[in-house]
Amino acid sequence: MTNITLSIDDKVYKKMRRYSEIKWSEFVRKMIHHRITELEGLEKNDKSGSIFAMIASQEALKKHWDNKEDEIWDNLQ
Repeated sequence: MTNITLSIDDKVYKKMRRYSEIKWSEFVRKMIHHRITELEGLEKNDKSGSIFAMIASQEALKKHWDNKEDEIWDNLQ
């Protein structure tokens, strides 16, 4: 398994520490996997390579980018 390093704002880190029962590494790992799965699904649907497929993919990303999982991070700030 490869390791990555994230920079977290000090205020967010302090708030994360209040919830020490959460395995933050596992949470981030699952969120990354979830996002990659979504992006791969968009790529599979874009077989034509047309501008319309590209626009539809961008719209789908916008629609799904702000979701409940992502809002968890907003609440920590």
